[in-house]
Amino acid sequence: MCGRYSLTASPEEVRALFGYDENPNFPARYNIAPTQPIAIVRHEQGAPHFALARWGLMPGWVKDPASFSLLINARAETAAEKPAFRGSMRHHRCLVPATGFYEWRKMGDGPKQPYWIAPREGGVVAFAGLWSDWSGADGSQVDTAAILTTAANATLKPIHHRMPAVIAPADFERWLDCAHGEPRHVQDLLKPPPDDLFHAVPVSTRVNAVRNDDPDIQQAVGEPVPLAKAPKPARKKKPKDDDGQLDLL
Repeated sequence: MCGRYSLTASPEEVRALFGYDENPNFPARYNIAPTQPIAIVRHEQGAPHFALARWGLMPGWVKDPASFSLLINARAETAAEKPAFRGSMRHHRCLVPATGFYEWRKMGDGPKQPYWIAPREGGVVAFAGLWSDWSGADGSQVDTAAILTTAANATLKPIHHRMPAVIAPADFERWLDCAHGEPRHVQDLLKPPPDDLFHAVPVSTRVNAVRNDDPDIQQAVGEPVPLAKAPKPARKKKPKDDDGQLDLL
């Protein structure tokens, strides 16, 4: 899952990557938590646009928000089928700019160890997201969003079995274009990212408190998780009648 993440890149860096026309000014955020406003990028009239949404998707058909679960994540494998997400998967896909995220690893009977997981080469990544506009009986309206998760890649598996689905820049247009792409047309994008995209380092439990939103919570307190190694190809068995000579034909 993804329960905390960060967006510390400058507004100019984010705008350059996603190509929207707006020029929003937003501060660096080191510890973004559920129910807080988050930056999203979505299609409007065939072009990418910046918007803010509450982190915690609420489908338009919800009558009583107080009795509805907080949906901060959606499983990529089943989102197109679940009542809470299928409408957004078809009509309201978005991208969530991020510079990394946090995950907690269970350590035996002790407290969970938090990890800061960020692109190995730095920069901004785009989490696959869904958004929904919700209107209250009093006329109030709010945009809400969730982050899609997929199975963890080999690098993240030692920490947690799920991670955010990452959309590559070359696929931004295809993911956002809900007018021409049904969920089945973009399902192939919702897969674990390459094993070498992220690195993970243990950090202080200060990140556990939402009030701590400063660069120090990303400082390593131990060694990074080793980069996952690609499995060695299986060796082919030599046929029993092979005399060790190479065949020309």
